[in-house]
Amino acid sequence: MKQRVNTIDALRGFSLLGILIANMLIFQYGMFGKDKPEHFQLSSFDTVSYVWTKIFVEGSFLPIFIFLFGYSMMKLKEKLEKNNMKVKRHFVRRFILFLTLGLLHSIFIWEGDILLMYGCIGLFMLMFINRKRKTLLVWAIALLFLNSFMGFGSYEETDKEIEKMESYIEKETVAYSSESYADALGFRYSDETPFDFPDYFYIVFLFITPLIISPLLLFGMYGAKSNWFTDPRKEKRLYIRGAIIFGIVGLLLKSSHYIMNDLSWTTGAYSVGAILLAIGYIFGFAILYTKVNRKVMSYIEKVGRLSLTNYLVQSIICTSLFYGYGMGLFGRLGVFQGILLAFFIFAMQILFSHYYLKFFKIGPFEKVMRIFTYLSWNGQPKRRKKKVVEEVA
Repeated sequence: MKQRVNTIDALRGFSLLGILIANMLIFQYGMFGKDKPEHFQLSSFDTVSYVWTKIFVEGSFLPIFIFLFGYSMMKLKEKLEKNNMKVKRHFVRRFILFLTLGLLHSIFIWEGDILLMYGCIGLFMLMFINRKRKTLLVWAIALLFLNSFMGFGSYEETDKEIEKMESYIEKETVAYSSESYADALGFRYSDETPFDFPDYFYIVFLFITPLIISPLLLFGMYGAKSNWFTDPRKEKRLYIRGAIIFGIVGLLLKSSHYIMNDLSWTTGAYSVGAILLAIGYIFGFAILYTKVNRKVMSYIEKVGRLSLTNYLVQSIICTSLFYGYGMGLFGRLGVFQGILLAFFIFAMQILFSHYYLKFFKIGPFEKVMRIFTYLSWNGQPKRRKKKVVEEVA
């Protein structure tokens, strides 16, 4: 059991690095500006770095986090049942806190928040919490195929849409380059949008988002029920096959979007490839875990043990560096230097996590999560005694 937990913690720490590298594009160029590199006139070297990030990183590390979210759900369920506690009641409290933290994070720090999504998808996934292992796999595959068909299709922006997007990116750049925190906050929650969607679109989007995200989460739940990562050394053959098949297919599909970008189907191929590559990374990291020095991996595990705290700290550091009320590097640093900065920040988080856990057993935000989940100040579940009914002779 301990080996499995260490593997999952290490994978969670590894995914935090990938998420940070991908998020560097948003921190530097904005939520929509990251997909319009021509607006920022990147150098040829930064263009290569941009395409590398798009193919190898973006869209393929957040799914790992989602997979681990589903995996952790099932392990927490087992822990709650072991202590004779109400499973869904505790999960609802946990996901409400995710919603609250995500809302505060997205309003006051950064709009690229994922915690709000975690809360929403977590509540949606409660309908699967008691399903059998085979049922989870069937649903995961079915929803993955559904998403694949949804992603394929052709769409060309009109001149008006291109002009509106350019205007939005320009205003976004001005707001996030401003020395006033109020300007950044005001722009983020203004009525300014780069699209002319009807009001009902957002209701539809809210409905389909869980369907888009849930396949990896279901795979995570299936993996937990299948006891994946309990002993990576014995399961090495499975991981090698998974890493090779999913990794190669995922990279080919994602690369097609840049090699054959004049074809309409490559956008959908990119989306499917991102998920497949994420699965390849999961299996590949499990292999790496058995090869790399145990002490080295222990540092990555510690980052994963403080994943919620480290994720929020990444947002605070990067918005302070790139936004105008901090160092004002928005749109100025460059993609390659942003990647180097991500590695530097992650290295600092490795040191922070290592020394923090010498004095404390759990991170500050992880502690809040446990207190709210268990309604216990020590953050530990209170074991409930089973009622014993004696027969009356």
